[in-house]
Amino acid sequence: MMKRAVGLMPACMTIWNSDQSYSKSKMEKYLRWLIDQGAQNLSICGSTGENITMNMTEQMAIIEHVLSFVAGEVPVFCGTGVYPTMHTVTLSKFAEDHGADGVMIILPYYLNPHKKAVMNHFRELRRNLSIPIMVYNNPWFTGYELTPLEIKTLLDEGVINAVKAAHGDANRVHELKFHCGDKLDIFYGHDYAAMEGLLAGANGWLSGFPAILPKACRELMDICLVEKNVDKALAQQFKMQPFIDYFFYDKVAGVPHWQEICKYTLTVQGLDAGLPRKPLGDLDAANKKKVEKLLGDLL
Repeated sequence: MMKRAVGLMPACMTIWNSDQSYSKSKMEKYLRWLIDQGAQNLSICGSTGENITMNMTEQMAIIEHVLSFVAGEVPVFCGTGVYPTMHTVTLSKFAEDHGADGVMIILPYYLNPHKKAVMNHFRELRRNLSIPIMVYNNPWFTGYELTPLEIKTLLDEGVINAVKAAHGDANRVHELKFHCGDKLDIFYGHDYAAMEGLLAGANGWLSGFPAILPKACRELMDICLVEKNVDKALAQQFKMQPFIDYFFYDKVAGVPHWQEICKYTLTVQGLDAGLPRKPLGDLDAANKKKVEKLLGDLL
């Protein structure tokens, strides 16, 4: 029987050295910190993990290292979705062979394939894989998403097991729960309305905020899913709201980028997180001060 993952699943960042090579030691300290701060699962090599900056050989090496280090302590879902189906299969089989508990598959992007091709992309993957498959529904990065009924079709065929609903609208959770029931593991996949997504019935929270603010995010999630206390959840949401507002709206011509904010947020908390890979880089001094002030008020 397949292992089901529920709860807080940080979309882990990938930690690079100053020369932009992968840092095993810094990544291990970061993963340990996430688990100690309340992560119940981990997702690696996704968008927050900068998978688009990796070639396949490097991505395999990172997957192998993380799975070896975590060694089953918590479930690990590996981001292995790329445009070509054959490469998605290769990466996913590698993850399965090295102990992954599941794979997270972003919809084929850039060339905007039609839905028939996308559905067959997942079916081909299932024919080659035994572990759970999570659909990474992220229209912000792919330009489209699978509808709840298309998700239900793949679920009923036994192709997929879970979905990361990254649009941000909690109604995606309502629709998926209504059409798919408890057979589908639903992760709210954005940062600004996790309270609503969790109260709507999501089984967990999988996005960037749990990867940089795991303790605060775990507290909000537990209030929603365990205590089921709406007033207390609102209080925790309002505590986090200044950081959310800064993260999404305090920008000039797109600066700062969310990846840059995320890396510095870890740095302020004592982790040697470094910078994103170029073309992104470091925060300017003014934004560093803003992050420091916001974290001082939140943590």
